[in-house]
Amino acid sequence: MEYKQLYNGVKIPMLGFGTYRIDPQDVPAAIQGALDDGYRHFDCAHIYGNEKQVGQAFKDGGVKREDLFVTSKVWNADQGYDKTLAAFQQTLTDLQLDYLDLYLIHWPNEDNFDLSLETWKALEHLYDQGKVKAIGVSNFSADQLKQVFAMAKTKPMVNQIERHPYKVQKELGAFDTANGIVNEGYSPIGHGHLVLEDPTIKQIAQAHGKTPAQVVLRWHLDTDFVVFPKSRQVARVKENFDIFDFNLTPAEIEQINGLDQDKHLNYDN
Repeated sequence: MEYKQLYNGVKIPMLGFGTYRIDPQDVPAAIQGALDDGYRHFDCAHIYGNEKQVGQAFKDGGVKREDLFVTSKVWNADQGYDKTLAAFQQTLTDLQLDYLDLYLIHWPNEDNFDLSLETWKALEHLYDQGKVKAIGVSNFSADQLKQVFAMAKTKPMVNQIERHPYKVQKELGAFDTANGIVNEGYSPIGHGHLVLEDPTIKQIAQAHGKTPAQVVLRWHLDTDFVVFPKSRQVARVKENFDIFDFNLTPAEIEQINGLDQDKHLNYDN
């Protein structure tokens, strides 16, 4: 495993396992399979509707809590100081944990950004209380981050954003890095069928004796992005973890960067 260090010294595994859209009944097998394959970083959220099952899977998984890195997020409906604290406690209860490794604001509140600033104060309180080891945001623009900087006692440590070869996020990624924020990329292979059939990626994969998915995940790591692909397929979960025995050349990284279309495959940030 490779790690990225947050500015407060916490180390985050650069490859994790995403729990988005995993049906609750499929969670036990999915989590156990990921644990067995070596995954220790798990990206969760209350809105995914499966945190109770994920928590039970952790309990049954045979891996010590201190060896796991668990992220969750506060949803828009729970933003605001008091509601965030309550939502965090519910997540801890559902996950059967005493603390989180990382807690994020899932989305900026576009209608009332002051509410997101209140949410940030709640995250700072949780951090100060030792209930979470690191705090950050998701889907925040540079301008929104600047508003957080202006009022924060503790700056965000992570910004989780959509990122894949068709949306490279060069400017926002550079802004985050310049401000000591670690970048995380969700939808890292861009919903698979679109990105993985790209001739450039297929050519690079052939050169390394790897699959297109492995090349795309390696590209994220080689460009300092933490990622957490999700798959229900046992073979694909194992395949995604097999990316630590090669690196892309600078020329190959530039080839993949050149595929950028600034194309959202999810929602607009």
